[in-house]
Amino acid sequence: MFFRQIFEPRLAQYAYIIGCQKTGEAIVIDPMRDVQQYFDIAEKEKLNITAAADTHIHADYISGLRELAERGVKVYASDEGDADWKYEWLIGSDYNYELLKDDSVIMVGNIEIRAIHTPGHTPEHLIFSVTDKGGGADRPMGIATGDFVFVGDVGRPDLLESAAGMKDIMKPSAQTLFKSLEKFKNMPEYMQVWPGHGAGSACGKALGAVPESTVGYELRFNASLKEATTEDNFVNFILEGQPEPPLYFARMKRDNKIGPAVLGKLPVPEKADVSVLKELAGNREVALIDTRERKAFMDGHLQGAIFSPLDKQFNTTAGSYVTEDQPIYLVIDEERLEEAVRDLINVGLDDIRGYIPVAEYEEWLQANSAAVSIPHLNFEEHGHQLLTDDIHVLDVRKASEFSEGHVKGAQNIPHTRLLDRIDEIKTDKKIYVHCSAGGRSAVAAALVQRYGHEVAYVDGEIAPWFEKA
Repeated sequence: MFFRQIFEPRLAQYAYIIGCQKTGEAIVIDPMRDVQQYFDIAEKEKLNITAAADTHIHADYISGLRELAERGVKVYASDEGDADWKYEWLIGSDYNYELLKDDSVIMVGNIEIRAIHTPGHTPEHLIFSVTDKGGGADRPMGIATGDFVFVGDVGRPDLLESAAGMKDIMKPSAQTLFKSLEKFKNMPEYMQVWPGHGAGSACGKALGAVPESTVGYELRFNASLKEATTEDNFVNFILEGQPEPPLYFARMKRDNKIGPAVLGKLPVPEKADVSVLKELAGNREVALIDTRERKAFMDGHLQGAIFSPLDKQFNTTAGSYVTEDQPIYLVIDEERLEEAVRDLINVGLDDIRGYIPVAEYEEWLQANSAAVSIPHLNFEEHGHQLLTDDIHVLDVRKASEFSEGHVKGAQNIPHTRLLDRIDEIKTDKKIYVHCSAGGRSAVAAALVQRYGHEVAYVDGEIAPWFEKA
């Protein structure tokens, strides 16, 4: 049996290629939108991708299931759950597909992939046990657990309410997840656990960085599973302290349900003439994403630019600060363009009109005296200013962090929800934006400036100023 885990670090997402080397057939589980990477791996291993399956309707990225269906691959999707969460783009289509129920079986050569219904994270969620029958096994060696069980955590049950906007479903979903975990507890301890996400994903609050585990290890050391002794204990534990989901999660749920646009291949934006910057200055109908490092951006950027450095948070920031109907221009050098484009299409931001190389951008700003800046302050030197009457303090940490301590009078809007709540900032005062280390406050300060406010971003040791509040 061939087995390969493919990791996407920006989204902390794991996809899996599992193949039968005797027949040359392979399946991709939880594919991302850039599906060519899976064909490249399969070709190298002399395998043919004949099947693909999603564990559930994803909230944190655009699934590659439709792209694979367009290429003639047979796709498998859940037919469990309620009527609100079906794969609408697939049902009744001309694609080669099959809908799965609990205990449905997919044969990939001599490998048996068995679906197990595990609702809670979502109503339709499936996990897939894998048995290498060609190798003589009559029991599964492992399970692709999607967003059901992670290394060190379980999938959060609040997203249908906190991200997709459904009412009064958070607690019932947590109760359903508790019942589903009984299936996991009854699995053989030797079975390997192949999760859908790792550390850094917003699909849980304490995911581990180790890429795989076993049922036995998770039963002993997974904090969420250890709390699943009673339903009340588990529900209270799993719902407490979940991070606010990035703003784009609602779009991902919708698009993966009704059908994402088909790309066919990775877009290749052209180099834009630097003169376009004159039209983009202060234009909130268009998203100019400046990917430079923090100091360069803060020292000088185009009025209205969105600051989204090309780091681990690029998807989260761009996905939360750019809407799907906005044309996008990138400030980026050509050697990193493909990387940024892949990140953007993974969160459904497809309308990338062009890019401007960093040197040309900076030269144009200087030549046209068009650069604006954002002051950088630190708590050690400037913390006393947070308590003055002529400053409005915006705390962009998570609500759970804010509740543990904050500057007196501060307004709390988590940075991933800021665009949706930008109108709640009603002040003529200068705004000091802070988080805990400066990363979140830097991107948030740029967005606040984009909407016309005078702003500075603050970092450094914040705790002493809680005591003065």
